[in-house]
Amino acid sequence: MMTGSRHYLDHNATSPLRPEARSAMLAAFDLGGNASSIHQEGRKARGMMDRARDSVASLCGASSRDVIFTSGGTEANVLALTPGLQLDRDRHPFTHLLVSDVEHVCVLEGHRFPSNAVLSVGVDGHGHVRKDQLEALLQRVESEGGRALVAIQAANNETGIVQPIAELAMLVHRFGGLLHCDAVQVAGKLPLDQVTAGADMLALSAHKIGGPQGVGALVLRAGGISIADKLLRGGGQEKGARAGTENVAGIVGFGAAADACMIGLSEHALTLKDLRNRAQSLLLKVAPDTTIFGAEIDRLPNTLAFAIPGLSAETALMGFDLGGVAISSGSACSSGKVKKSHVLEAMGVSNDIAVCALRVSFGWTNTDVDLEGFSAVLDKVVRQRKTSARAA
Repeated sequence: MMTGSRHYLDHNATSPLRPEARSAMLAAFDLGGNASSIHQEGRKARGMMDRARDSVASLCGASSRDVIFTSGGTEANVLALTPGLQLDRDRHPFTHLLVSDVEHVCVLEGHRFPSNAVLSVGVDGHGHVRKDQLEALLQRVESEGGRALVAIQAANNETGIVQPIAELAMLVHRFGGLLHCDAVQVAGKLPLDQVTAGADMLALSAHKIGGPQGVGALVLRAGGISIADKLLRGGGQEKGARAGTENVAGIVGFGAAADACMIGLSEHALTLKDLRNRAQSLLLKVAPDTTIFGAEIDRLPNTLAFAIPGLSAETALMGFDLGGVAISSGSACSSGKVKKSHVLEAMGVSNDIAVCALRVSFGWTNTDVDLEGFSAVLDKVVRQRKTSARAA
């Protein structure tokens, strides 16, 4: 997206609202009506929600009956990660939460397990979950007569590194556990049903795919899963899973964005990958000492995470922003300040490189014009780094 002379390259933080979502939301606003009401206006609102639920279910290869709308990805993760999770076919309680060290902070800090029941799963230098460590922890829980709920994100929001979810799910299921997958970053970039094959639950967020902010979904794909300790009580909305009057316009916008991002998804992924790869080539040409995170393994086609030694993230972000280019230093969900990345720390990246980490993430609005804007500002920022180094 270019606004005046601005170039927006931060789609992993939020992707601008798609016109399809905007139009659908305006129609919902004009309709009015509470989706729980039985009069005509209420039934129309319910119908719009039902169609949106079908769209979100199609996005991830699930049944619409298993989609629970929430206020966003964070609530979806917190709702799922509880010892109050139940399976109709097996009432054996979930005693432990196994969570990878590179999860989003809403998973690391927002789950509802007691601290002594949480076990951390490390990653290797590429950011992949260590299967040997996961298996050892699953064996430990089983030997103690317990049962594990495992949380592993489909793709990392900072680095774009994609986890082998199908393989990890098979391992988790072998020990009778369930796998919850934060799939927020994969939606709209890669086929969700393929990347998250085997996962029992998924968390999604509308604004990552060009829908509105403030709406998401928890998708219970395994069947027979229920949540005993609801986060919000007081009404029967979302089939009793989440009380409160539904955000009809937001949900309808989510559904429209889901439909839009599924059209030509494979071609869109190739376009994003081309933009990313050309941006990477520009980086290495201007600053050959640049570190590219995840360059040798599977990563999201739109995400370029890198560090230019000697150029702090804070300085670089200021330079790019002043030059009209919006990028990120990593996660956009904290206080707005540049913080040390727990993801890079878990991967064993040295602190002098981690403090220089930046992220470019392309999306549906971007074209070659944005790449040209990035290239022009990149050249200036790197030249300033060299000038500062000589002055020192």
